[in-house]
Amino acid sequence: MVAQRAREVEISGIRKMFEAAPPNALNLGLGEPDFEPPEEVVEALCNAVRGGMNHYGPSAGLPALREKIAQRYQDRDPDTSRENVIITASGSEGLMSTALALYDPGDEVLVPNPGFVLYAPHAKLAGAIPVPYILDEKRGYLPNFDDLEARVSSRTRAIVVNSPSNPTGGVFPHSVVERLVSFAEHHDLTIVSDEVYEEMVYEGKFASFWGRGDRAVIVNSFSKTFAMTGWRLGFLVAPRPLAVELNKIHYHIMACPSTPAQAAALAGLMADPAATRAMIQEFRARRALITKGLNSVPGLTCFPPAGAFYAFPRFDWPGTAAEVAGALLQRGLISTPGDAFGSLGAGHLRLSFAASRSNLRKALTILRQYARDVRR
Repeated sequence: MVAQRAREVEISGIRKMFEAAPPNALNLGLGEPDFEPPEEVVEALCNAVRGGMNHYGPSAGLPALREKIAQRYQDRDPDTSRENVIITASGSEGLMSTALALYDPGDEVLVPNPGFVLYAPHAKLAGAIPVPYILDEKRGYLPNFDDLEARVSSRTRAIVVNSPSNPTGGVFPHSVVERLVSFAEHHDLTIVSDEVYEEMVYEGKFASFWGRGDRAVIVNSFSKTFAMTGWRLGFLVAPRPLAVELNKIHYHIMACPSTPAQAAALAGLMADPAATRAMIQEFRARRALITKGLNSVPGLTCFPPAGAFYAFPRFDWPGTAAEVAGALLQRGLISTPGDAFGSLGAGHLRLSFAASRSNLRKALTILRQYARDVRR
């Protein structure tokens, strides 16, 4: 018999669709840039491997990389140092380490609905109880604070936030971030802030939770910024006493992050960010293309994503989100059912526009044909 924790979680709807896809399907399901890492990053990785950086390193990561990350956060909190930073094997591992370090069995954890597929399962794996809170589609997928107050209890330990959001593309303005910080302080909660898409904001400005109180853990990643999703490298930024505890859990999960990948990430942080800026500019153009295209498809309504690289259109076609996504899969288009991200994702699809403009146009053609067929 397997452990109860294994029986309580499933493979995400994202992976289910990806692994069931026919050959040569258009992939708007997985969230990863269709770019290659900047040349400086690739070259640094090769040099690190050839230069002998192929062995264990410190569990918290290479000091030089931690120092560089700390410097980038000092505009948010001037006291940030490398002691606040832990390098992880991806943002996902950072989220898991944070859950195991913070949540005790029986604790409640506020998680966004719709929200990324790992937040609730990580709480369950730690023995905690995920409590979904509403991200209101009509308000641009911002939190409803009356709903938050109704869901917090004496057992609530933390609130997970994600801006820019996967799957909705919603971005929290500074006023909402400040209000969430006040809410967390009032209820003695730790904020777990997933900020992996911070570079990808198309409307307004990104507002981090770092430097706005002493109870925030920032989860970030190099995967999107440097288009190196397969390299599996991320980081945490946390108050120093908590960083010590996070590092212990992180060590017991995977000992230390990849040494050559860290050398490459450091080179990327030190290089001119022109490649990342160009990638984001292309995403901005694709966002305009996909938003306009989706809103022209009969039966689809798409709120313009303010950040990340996902569209989260609502459909009024027959069937559940899983059934619609399955039907589109048979036509050669990989999407993700919206309810994979929570109950409020029902009636939605998540479509990644981290794909070429040509493929986005092909995907829109499939969606238009499907819309015509279901209305006949």
